[in-house]
Amino acid sequence: MNDGTIDALRLKIINQLKANELKNITIKMAEQSKVLNTSGAEKQTKRELFDALRQELETPVLEMASKSVWELILDSNGLGKEISETVERVFCKLSGREPPLFLHSNDVVLLPEKAVGDEKRKGKEKDHENEMENSKSKSKK
Repeated sequence: MNDGTIDALRLKIINQLKANELKNITIKMAEQSKVLNTSGAEKQTKRELFDALRQELETPVLEMASKSVWELILDSNGLGKEISETVERVFCKLSGREPPLFLHSNDVVLLPEKAVGDEKRKGKEKDHENEMENSKSKSKK
C-alpha cells in the first residue's frame, strides 16, 4: 500500500524506541566507553574518536535496538497487535475480501479452499517424486 500506512507504523516504532530509553542507554555506553576513557583520548581528533567509538559501540547498540524493535513488533497487546491488524486489513483489501469485524490474537487464519487444494496437490506431487526417486535408487542396486 502506498497510502502511508507502513510509514506511520515505522514512525510509531521509532518513537517507541526513543521512549524505551535506547537513546539514554547509548549515551551512557558512550560515556563509559574504553575509547573516551583511555589516556590520550583528548589528543585525538573528533573524527578519530568518532570512528573508534563507532567501532566499539556499533554492534552492541544495533543488537540492542534490534532486540527492542522485535519486542515491539511481537507485542500482542501494543504495537504488535496494531501491526497484525494493519497487515490483515491491507491483505483483505488487496485480495478483495471483507476484513473481519473483530480481530483477536488467537484467531486462526484459514487459507482459501483453492490454496488448500493447491497445497494438497503439491504434497501429492512431492510424494510421487519421492516414490520415483526411491524406485530408481532400488533398481540401481
